[in-house]
Amino acid sequence: MNKILKNSWALFTGMGLIMLAHGYQGSLLGVRAVQENFSLSATGFMLSGYFVGYFIGARTIPKFITRVGHIRVFAAFASIASIVILMHSIFVNPITWFILRVVTGISMVSLYTIAESWLNDRSSNKNRGSVLSIYMVIQFGAMALGMFFLNFSSPKNFQPFILVSLFMSLSLIPILLTKRKAPNFKKITEMSIKELYKVSPLGMVGSLLYGTSQSALFSLLAVYAASMNFSIFEISLVTFLLAISGAVAQWPVGKLSDNFDRRKIITYTTFGAAFFAFCAIFSSGQMYLPGDLATNKFWFYIFLVLFSFCSLPMFAIIFAHTNDFIPKEKFVSAGAGLQFSFGLGAMSGPFLCASFMNVVGPNGYFIFLIFFHSLIGLFAIYRMKVRDAKENPDSQFTPMPQTITPLGMELNPTTEHIEEPYTEKVKKMLERKGVSYKKR
Repeated sequence: MNKILKNSWALFTGMGLIMLAHGYQGSLLGVRAVQENFSLSATGFMLSGYFVGYFIGARTIPKFITRVGHIRVFAAFASIASIVILMHSIFVNPITWFILRVVTGISMVSLYTIAESWLNDRSSNKNRGSVLSIYMVIQFGAMALGMFFLNFSSPKNFQPFILVSLFMSLSLIPILLTKRKAPNFKKITEMSIKELYKVSPLGMVGSLLYGTSQSALFSLLAVYAASMNFSIFEISLVTFLLAISGAVAQWPVGKLSDNFDRRKIITYTTFGAAFFAFCAIFSSGQMYLPGDLATNKFWFYIFLVLFSFCSLPMFAIIFAHTNDFIPKEKFVSAGAGLQFSFGLGAMSGPFLCASFMNVVGPNGYFIFLIFFHSLIGLFAIYRMKVRDAKENPDSQFTPMPQTITPLGMELNPTTEHIEEPYTEKVKKMLERKGVSYKKR
């Protein structure tokens, strides 16, 4: 563990600062949109821009990295992300913010791709599971902490946007000063939608539906809380609890999925999430009863934590379930296909959910989540009736953040064997002895 941190501290520090900025920015824009009296439909449309950009960037950024190199692309898109957040404070309208969110999405997926490519290069087959675990903890932890910066200053001021930009700019320093040579970019071969559906219908459909719900969950939670007249501290608390609970849930829920039919675990957890979302609606109504009949927000927090505990490990379970039906060498390409399906759903999630909230009120947020989690559960039940479970000794659950790219999926210790890292010093030593270095 110490060796991993020593070799990769610059990357982990840089990504921690990026996620700090990212977590803060998401909540900041949601609350500011409410304060600026954006309509819910306009807010959802604006926030969906991030996932549109993420989807575009995931398809195009590998070409930039191949042509220009990791360091230049990282510096360029970190700088762009830093500039874009400042522009939000200058041009305050939904259309402009949508365009800026598209650019932010492209920038963020570029940074994820480069960082995960570098982590792959610095990992061996013995420690990549540990590297992935540290990376996931940093992702969730830094994003959760970033949400508490909402208390730094009023979202209507320009200072919060400057602080987000500062965090993003600071992330450049440790990564650009690293002494390690940038890795060679490896192109990931993706599975077609048709092939992926044939291999695992639940994997593809589940990813699509889950992407729709999860993009709405993270994008609109701050909007929902602001609409329910939560204080700034309470908004930062609910967003923090959502991220932390999801991170903690990865291991126990994943362990259950390794010991039982994963489709049953998907069914139980997704219906569990739907149930706790319904409880959150009920508890939120109790908060606004007159006089002594009103309750505090304690039970709302509890139900939100339980909802997150059931919901957030879902993508990793779907990924592991898909791997149950394919050989080990296709794990990464299957993951890329699932990310494609997830991205298709994610682009529409915030807009659809916000539009629904506009019709039925703020609690339409949880009704939307109930609907899509229930669809996943119903489809899983259907698949259990038409297909038997399959045991694949190479497939096991591995905790991973939902933002992970196909390159990052190679950190999963169950994927195909990757080349052991060689330092420049070892290469030069081999050359002095007349031994040529060949990739194995």
